Amino acid sequence: MKDIPKVIEILQENYNRWQAPVVTLVAQHTNDPFKVLVCALLSTRTRDETTAKVCERLFKRVRSIEDIIDIPLDELERLIYPVGFYRNKAKQLRELANVLIEKYKGEVPRSLEELMSLPGVGRKVANLVLADGYNIPAICVDTHVHRITNRWCLVKTRTPYETEKELMKKLPKKYWIVINRLLVAFGQRICTPQKPKCNICPVEEFCGKCGVVR
Repeated sequence: MKDIPKVIEILQENYNRWQAPVVTLVAQHTNDPFKVLVCALLSTRTRDETTAKVCERLFKRVRSIEDIIDIPLDELERLIYPVGFYRNKAKQLRELANVLIEKYKGEVPRSLEELMSLPGVGRKVANLVLADGYNIPAICVDTHVHRITNRWCLVKTRTPYETEKELMKKLPKKYWIVINRLLVAFGQRICTPQKPKCNICPVEEFCGKCGVVR
């Protein structure tokens, strides 16, 4: 616990050398919770490199929630291909846009419960929208956060939900928003699932090396 501030500091110092998560980049460049939500949905079960290319193409065509409704479904599918489950996600985006307009007057809600009630939105995406879209303290636990915090021995959990709850107890609130973007970048470049690059890891001395969690 006492090492957390130092580990976060080191990761932040190294962050610019790694590639930032695509959802974070969208948030920084657009300051638009709707685009953050769309990008977060597209990123599930999809590599960041693919999501980045798709979001760039999609947002040239889609500039508002209404655009999602106006675009023919087959065109929307082509725009988001080849993200994982692109046909299902195209339908979810259409349903999502309708709900946002009809129930929320075109605004993306700001609560975890309301976000999770939206089509296709689970806990991970909802927390990511709160953190990156609205700068509201929330811990988004994806595969990187779950794997790395268990590998560090900071938590000992079986599921991302358990990890989120444990991190909420252990992490100072000021780190809640940044922990995801730091560990995603760190997990993609250094603390990889297979053969982590411990020899060049900047926080290796703090790692409990509790094994790989997938």
